Amino acid sequence: MLALADRWLGRYTRALDMLSGLCLAVMVLLVFGNVVLRYTLNSGITVSEELSRWLFVWLTFMGAVVALREHGHLGTDVLVSRLPATGKKICLVLAQIAMLYVSWLLLKGSWAQMVINAETEAPVTGASVGIFYASGVLMGASGIAILLRDLLRTLFVPLDERELVMVQESEELAALQHRTEDASATSSSAGPRR
Repeated sequence: MLALADRWLGRYTRALDMLSGLCLAVMVLLVFGNVVLRYTLNSGITVSEELSRWLFVWLTFMGAVVALREHGHLGTDVLVSRLPATGKKICLVLAQIAMLYVSWLLLKGSWAQMVINAETEAPVTGASVGIFYASGVLMGASGIAILLRDLLRTLFVPLDERELVMVQESEELAALQHRTEDASATSSSAGPRR
């Protein structure tokens, strides 16, 4: 069951990643095109600012979903990395439950705002302002799905002690540890030379 969830969540986050790239490309075209038109023809793209803002919010939330799936959000492991395996597992379960609650709050609040603003029209495009708040619904619902899968994996699948610490202090530290592990694996596989 977890393997099926992994496959679907992987496909889903890849799609969100591609959609985020598309949003970024459209934002660049809108903003750059607007700047060029203002300086060359003294005109502009009327919807540029509003659409760019909406695309930026959607891009941010879609990127947050992808980062949540890849455990790429910022965190600190100063305390947790020093705990024994059982302590690490307890902290991970508590953190996942807390994040599930926050994702539920985000989903609930964004849904309420989406419903309230469904009839409100944006000033320039005339589109429903509910579309803007739907990005929070996407993040909340996606976060709940990803975190439930992670929680079930933590509870029912034996994990390596390194997997019980889901964050790194910084990217530099993670890269250094990765290089150290690669170097030790290479030296141990080469064996002693005569």
